[in-house]
Amino acid sequence: MPAAGIAARVVRWQREHGRHTLPWQNTRDPYRIWLSEVMLQQTQVATVLGYYERFLQRFPDVAALAAAPLDEVLALWSGLGYYSRARNLHRCAQAVVAEHGGRFPPDAATLATLPGIGRSTAAAIAAFAYGERAAILDGNVKRVLTRAIGFAGDLARPAEERALWREAEALLPEEGIERYTQGLMDLGATVCLARRPQCLLCPLAEVCVARIEGTPESYPVKTRTLRRGRRRHALLWLRRADSVWLVQRPDTGVWAGLWSLPEYESAEALQALVAGWPGQGAWLDPFVHVLTHLDWTLEPLRWTLPPALAAEPGAVEAALPAGRWFTRAEALAAGLPAPVRRLLEADQPMTMDLSRR
Repeated sequence: MPAAGIAARVVRWQREHGRHTLPWQNTRDPYRIWLSEVMLQQTQVATVLGYYERFLQRFPDVAALAAAPLDEVLALWSGLGYYSRARNLHRCAQAVVAEHGGRFPPDAATLATLPGIGRSTAAAIAAFAYGERAAILDGNVKRVLTRAIGFAGDLARPAEERALWREAEALLPEEGIERYTQGLMDLGATVCLARRPQCLLCPLAEVCVARIEGTPESYPVKTRTLRRGRRRHALLWLRRADSVWLVQRPDTGVWAGLWSLPEYESAEALQALVAGWPGQGAWLDPFVHVLTHLDWTLEPLRWTLPPALAAEPGAVEAALPAGRWFTRAEALAAGLPAPVRRLLEADQPMTMDLSRR
């Protein structure tokens, strides 16, 4: 099928059946487009909608985001997951202000040099904001294109990934790049699904190699598999009157840079630490926090210091990792991991589903 034929089908389908009312559509503002593209990485549209609106209310332009403290950015991101995106979002905003006068570069090549903007994201921004003919190749689009053209190369191999990029570039239409790009995104999100693709609704059904072969779910080919890990730790939820002790996590690793409850190697180690402490404690139900690469079981111990010690808990503080007391309101306004936020919001021992990001 000639490149123009595939592109024309996608463009025509998008015009008639694609998505047109998402809040980041129908704009040429690169800031809004960039924000949506970053939020949508590995996250569904329904989840992103509320976060997107809240971010724009607080940070209406790139200058406002660049000037904000990182903690405030992380707090607004809390619950969206993949927190490196929020840190890169902040770094990128600062780079745009410092290095580009507060204006996003008008081409994909330069956009891709900014923190957190990869080749596909740069192309999407350039296409939607500036009309540049640039190919996108995120996970959904890889699935659409490999099925449509029958690309059987193993995408775990860099040479095959590069070959698919060349195919994607060859398919670009001469006109209508914005609608074509959006059409590929819409097809991947709503029709050409990873499991049970809706081939009867697809504008490429007549020419799709994978559908003709009867094997759409075998594309894309990627042999490398992620080995999931398992981990188990205990969390100390230490309360002093209306305050809780939080520690800031390291700049790398899970929940990097967020404020969280102190973490211990095991429930036994934490139980030994609090032995003899004043006050009273209660073990809450363990829960599994599911990450991309890890199933992380966490066992929270809620310990409440007695009122007499609330003002001067010095001996207890000396046994804690470096951190500080937050009032409940301050804690909920900080950048917290979603499970910790739900614990503090519930503020009572009970069985809860805390496994969501």
